Amino acid sequence: MRSKLLGDGPPRTHVVVLDTGEDVLAELGAFAEAEGLHAASFTAIGAFRSVTLGYFDLDERRYLENPVAEQVEVLTLAGNIVAGEDGRKLHAHGVVGLRDGTTRGGHLLAAVVRPTLEVMVTESPRQVTRRFDESVGLALIDL
Repeated sequence: MRSKLLGDGPPRTHVVVLDTGEDVLAELGAFAEAEGLHAASFTAIGAFRSVTLGYFDLDERRYLENPVAEQVEVLTLAGNIVAGEDGRKLHAHGVVGLRDGTTRGGHLLAAVVRPTLEVMVTESPRQVTRRFDESVGLALIDL
């Protein structure tokens, strides 16, 4: 992973580039930790060697996994990084394109880069937090 600050803001914007074989969630989490990000949003494009997307089943209070075990284009990836009661949480949704032009989308559960992922991270000028909501079984943004 490589990164560069594109200006001193506010808000501050970083470009983060991930390379082949890197784990998206681990690398973005490490970046957020290293930069001390409390709240930020991000968008990304690139490609994955493999990805697991999820659909949150509210009745079961868990993500149903939809693995895609093939090379895909990242058509869009958008999310946020928000600190919560138990540390920073990365929350992202994405749409990926398959070789035949069809798409898959959902909550990003896991992804491995191939050959690159270009991420634009914008720090939030206002702090927000996440708190676990028992009624849905997720940590939600608490304003």
